[in-house]
Amino acid sequence: MRFLGIGDSNDLLGLYLQLDRQGHEVRVHVRDPEAADVGRGLVTRVEDWRAELQWIRAAGRDGVLLFETASDGALQDSLRGEGYQVIGGSAAGDRLESERALGQQLLAMLGLRTAETHVFVDFEAAARFVRERRRRYVYKPDGTGFASTRTYVGQLEDGTDLLAILARQSATWPVDTPVRFILMDHLSGVEMGVGAYFDGRRFLRPACLDWEHKRFFPGDLGELTGEMGTLATYDGSDRFFEATLARVEPWLANAGYCGYINLNTVVNAEGVWPLEFTCRFGYPGYAVLSVLQPDGWAELFRQLLSGEGGSFRTRPGFSVAVVLTVPPFPHRDGYARLSKGLPITFRADLDEEEQRLHLHPGEVTRAGGTLLTAGSVGYLMVATGAGPDVPAAREAAYRTAAKVVVPNLRYRLDIGQRFIDGDRSTLERLGWFSPPPRDD
Repeated sequence: MRFLGIGDSNDLLGLYLQLDRQGHEVRVHVRDPEAADVGRGLVTRVEDWRAELQWIRAAGRDGVLLFETASDGALQDSLRGEGYQVIGGSAAGDRLESERALGQQLLAMLGLRTAETHVFVDFEAAARFVRERRRRYVYKPDGTGFASTRTYVGQLEDGTDLLAILARQSATWPVDTPVRFILMDHLSGVEMGVGAYFDGRRFLRPACLDWEHKRFFPGDLGELTGEMGTLATYDGSDRFFEATLARVEPWLANAGYCGYINLNTVVNAEGVWPLEFTCRFGYPGYAVLSVLQPDGWAELFRQLLSGEGGSFRTRPGFSVAVVLTVPPFPHRDGYARLSKGLPITFRADLDEEEQRLHLHPGEVTRAGGTLLTAGSVGYLMVATGAGPDVPAAREAAYRTAAKVVVPNLRYRLDIGQRFIDGDRSTLERLGWFSPPPRDD
C-alpha cells in the first residue's frame, strides 16, 4: 500500500515506521517549520503534499491519505469528494473537538449526562458569573492551537483561584486571537476514555477503554501535558461503549467521518459524564493501541476504508504507554539550548524486536547514523508494554523505557498504578468494567 501522511509535527512517526517495516510505501509532509527535522533520515519527507496526489491515485485502492490533525477536516471532505481514500476525520469532527460546547450539546441530545458548560467571549463576564455562582470550574480555551497547559482545573470550592486565572488570561490573551473559552462544572470520579475506529458508516468492533495520565508529575501534580502515559484494553468494553460513544454513530455517519475517535468521561455513582471528544489519532493513544492489534495498521486501515464494518482481531489483556521526554517539556522555551540535538542511545539488552514493537519515536531525527533529539518541545518517544494484567503490562513498558539512554530523560513511574489502587474496583462496583475471560 501507499500512504501519504499529512500533519503539522510528524506526530505519527512511529506508525509510519511500522508501515515502512511491513513493506508499504510511506511519504510524509510536515507543515510546522519547528518540526522540520522530525523524522529526517527515518521516513521519506515531501515538501509539497499536493504534488504527491498522483502517486497516491496511481495506487488505486491501495493509496491512502492519512491526516494527523483535527484542523483539516474540510480539506479531507474535499479530497474524499475527489475520490481519494482519506483517514483522519471530517469538518464536522473538527468542530466536535474544538468547540467543546457543541460536543456537550450533542451528547445531551443523545441522552447522556452532561455537566453544565458555559461559553464566554469576554473575561469580565466570566468573572461576574463565577462571583455569582461560587464553585469549582474547569477553564478551557475553545478552538485549535491552544496548548494543554492553558487548561486550568479549579481547586477551590469558592472559585477564588479561577478568578485569578481569568484575570491572568485576560492580561495575556493574544491580541490577534478572538476570545472564546468555556467554564465547565467540575466533576469528581474515575476519569476514563472510550475510543473506536469509524469507517464512514459505522464503528468497527471492539472499542477500547483507556485511562490517561495527563499531568507531568506522579500523583497528578504539575502541568497538564496532554498525556504522560496511558493504560488501555479492548477487553470488557461493550457495555461502556454502547452507553456512550456508540450513540454518536448516526451523527458521525452523517458527518462523513473516517478515522479514530475518543470520548473522555468521568464516572461516578451518579453515572457517566462525558467531557470532550478527540477526533483524530491520539498521542500516545495510537502507540498504546498498536501493541494490542496483532494484524498491524495496514490491515486495520484496509478494513476501515472498505466501509463494511465488522470486527478486527485484538490481543487480550492490557497495554501501557509511557511518554519519554527531555527538558523543558511540556514547554518550548529553552528547548534548543537545553536538549535539542542530544544523542539517543540504547542499552545492549534492547533487542531488535523490542525496539521495533515497543519504542515509538516522536521528536527524533537521524544524522550520520546517530539518533538525535529533534523538534520543538522534547517529546522523544513512547515506550509500550503489554500483558495479561496491569502489573505485567506496567513491568513490560518500564523494562523497555529503562533501556533508553538520553541525558536528563524524564518519565512518570506510576502509569496504570491508579487503576490498580482503586479505579478498577470502583468501576467494577458501579458495573462499568467487567472484562470476560478470553481463550487464546
